[in-house]
Parts: sequence; structure tokens; C-alpha cells
Amino acid sequence: MINLILSGGSGTRLWPLSRTKLPKQFVRLFDGQSLFQKTLQRNAVVCDGSLVITNTEQYFLAVDQVGQNQASACGYLLEPHGRNTAPAIALACMALDADELVLVTPSDHLVENQANYEVAVAEAARAAEAGRIITFGVKPSYAETGFGYIEATNVGVAVSDVVSFHEKPDEKTAEAYLAQGNFYWNAGLFCFKAGVFLAELEAHSPAIYKACRQAHATAVCENSVTRIDPEAMLAIPEDSIDYAVMERSNLVQVVASDMGWSDLGSYDALYEESQNAAQDNVVMLVGDKAQPPISVDSRNNLVVARDNQVALIDVENLLVVDTSDALLICQRGSSQKVKQVVSQLRQERAELTDIHRLAYRPWGTYEVLVDSEGYKVKRIIVKPGQRLSLQKHFHRNEHWVVVSGTAMVTVDDDKFELRENESTYIKMGQVHRLENQGSVDLVMVEVQVGEYTGEDDIVRIEDSYSRQ
Repeated sequence: MINLILSGGSGTRLWPLSRTKLPKQFVRLFDGQSLFQKTLQRNAVVCDGSLVITNTEQYFLAVDQVGQNQASACGYLLEPHGRNTAPAIALACMALDADELVLVTPSDHLVENQANYEVAVAEAARAAEAGRIITFGVKPSYAETGFGYIEATNVGVAVSDVVSFHEKPDEKTAEAYLAQGNFYWNAGLFCFKAGVFLAELEAHSPAIYKACRQAHATAVCENSVTRIDPEAMLAIPEDSIDYAVMERSNLVQVVASDMGWSDLGSYDALYEESQNAAQDNVVMLVGDKAQPPISVDSRNNLVVARDNQVALIDVENLLVVDTSDALLICQRGSSQKVKQVVSQLRQERAELTDIHRLAYRPWGTYEVLVDSEGYKVKRIIVKPGQRLSLQKHFHRNEHWVVVSGTAMVTVDDDKFELRENESTYIKMGQVHRLENQGSVDLVMVEVQVGEYTGEDDIVRIEDSYSRQ
């Protein structure tokens, strides 16, 4: 069985902790691990390999965390444009044998009961072998209005036929679902044979199927990485697996499970899942430099701390999320309104929704130390054996100073080494590259000076990571 891991996402529901270029599945929230890494671990027990479906920007984040998990037999499908889950799953299935069992899982959900999860997957696999398309229903513990629901024909059986799917209900309707007893939260997990899914997609959403076939025929596969042509991807109609197949097929069944599942779709959900009766507050530290908050007569708060010292005095029921460039404070129960903040920021300060001051790149990281009119200062760390793209800028000059390690620098036709405490100057318009050919991290300070220092003032001439 192959695990298809859906790993896109816009990084908005847990802003400011997550951003477009670092969505929530890659944030290390749980003892130094991310939800993506937990997904890898959870499914390594039940699957023979993994195929990560993501985009070019997030691909290197996935590769880095897969490597840290020492996961084997992992491939990647890179989408140049998101077209929702039905095309993503279809493109992945088209590269598999028709009889291959497929377990589709999001990468940003939490499952706390591994034993129950494994039982549910085993039940799903048996039903999928018989030619059914299986979805996973979670036994609801309260009237949640933020989840979709699955109505089943039977209660108390491992696998049941599906009567219908229901969108997120209001509170009164959700309470009626619980009272009726044959409704489950829709966990967004699926199991089926690759060929069965594709046949149902062709039958019920032929336009998506045909466009995916055309895109798959022009895809380029190299070293377990499949890249879809951008124009072919845009030609695929956008739709979810729920609308394209699940709500139309008569092969759908549901496996009921009590696996301690949460989609962690808000800070309120994060608080509920992390709450400990022995603690006054829920505290989550992100990064090596994060310090525990100081709390004076404060309780029932969620505090996510990253860079700054946080102190609470006489406050209750708050969500406090601190990052290097943004601070979120809201009442518990109101975190769904974060999307309104993100919407406003996209109009006024779009960079705050896109990327952190500490940004991850395929070659390492950079952190913005100072960003002012006419200049910007960064700390750059290049991992051993990695290099930045060959590039130039139209609006800025750059000063590079080596803090530690050895830099191999290319400037136009010249190539030379810089060692600790040595520096160089790169003029606007010069073609340049920074490499680390050593065995330890290269740490640099870069000072940009010019009328514009935005990240989009980069013209890539050649790139080892196939970025545009």
C-alpha cells in the first residue's frame, strides 16, 4: 500500500505561526516535530512507501523533513499550480499500477491513538481490496460546526455504506446529527485501488480525468520527482475528491474510527488538543531560542512563543502567538477570525502572510535582521554541499561578509574563496552565486543597499533546485 500525502496549503489558519511558504504541516510544534513528520511516522507502519504531493516552493521543506525522519521509498509529485485534491490524487494514481492500494492522507492532521488508527486502516484496506472506495469517519464527541459529516447506513459496524455527505452544519443541525447516532466527522482520509479511483473519476468527472491524462503524459520524472507542466496543470478543472468522486460514486463506504483525530484547523483546536489539566496554560515553544513564558495569575491561555520573552499577568482564555515580525492576541473561541486578519494583510502588507523573517530555502536559511528604507541586513546559512542560484539583481548592491565556514563565490567570470572575516562586494547587475563546498555550515552576513530590496528582485539564470 502506498501513502499519498497531500501537502499543499496556504498557511493562513494558523497565522502568524504559519505562512504561505511555511504552512502549518511543516511547523515544528510537537517536541521538535512537525505534523508532516508525524504523518510520515504514522503511515510508515501501515504502508510500503510514500508519495508526497506538494508544490515547488514547499518541496524542499518536505525533502528536508523526510530526510530527518530517515523515511525510505519516498517519491514526490510537484504541482506548479494547485487544482484541488481530485486532480492531485488522479495524477498520482496514474503513475501507479491499477491494483496498487492507495491510502490518501492530509499532512496537517493530528492522530493521537495510533493503535485505533492502524485497526481502521486495516479495515479500509480489506474493503478497498474488494473494489470499494473507503472514506474514514471519526466518531464525534461533540456538536462541531467546523467539520463536514458523513451519514452512514449502520452504526456499530466496522465498515458501512455511505448514505450521503453533509457540509459544515449549524449548531442545531450538528446536535441533531449526534442525537441520530449514524453521523461521523469527515476526516478527509481515503483508501482505494488506484485503478478503481481512476475509473470512478472518469465516469463521474470525465473532464478532470481527460485533462489529468494529458498532463500526466507530458510530465517529467527524474530521481523519484515528477514535475507537471504548468500549462497542462492549468488546463485541469479544479475540484475536490469529495465533489468529483465521493458524492457521486456508489462504491463508497465509511470506516468508523475513534483515533483521536483533529485537523488542527485553528488555534482553538490546538489548545483543545494540547490541554493538560495539570497546567494552568498551554505552552508551545517553537525553535531553539524560544523561552517559556512568565505567567502571573493567568490561566486557560494558549501561548505560542518563538523569539521574544512573553509574560502574562491576570489574563484568562487568551490565545497569544508571538513571532519575530507579528503578534496575535485574541479571545479563545475567536480564532476562526484569523482569516479576516490575513485577508486584510494581503491588501496592506502581503509579505507578512507569505514568509517569516526566518525563511527556509533548499540550500539552507536566511533571516532578516534589519529591513529599512534603502537597505536590508540578512544572516545567511548555507548547508554543506549546497549553493544558491546563479542570479543577478536590478535594484540593489550586496556586501557579503563570512562569519564562519568557507564561501565559494562567483561574480561574473571570477570565482574565488572567502574565509572567516573576509568580504566581497557585488554590484547591481553582476551575475553571482554563493556556494558551500565545505563540510560545515557557511554563515554569512549580507547587507543589501538599493532603492528596492524585495525578494522578487532576483533574476535566476541557473538553479540547482529547478526554481523559476
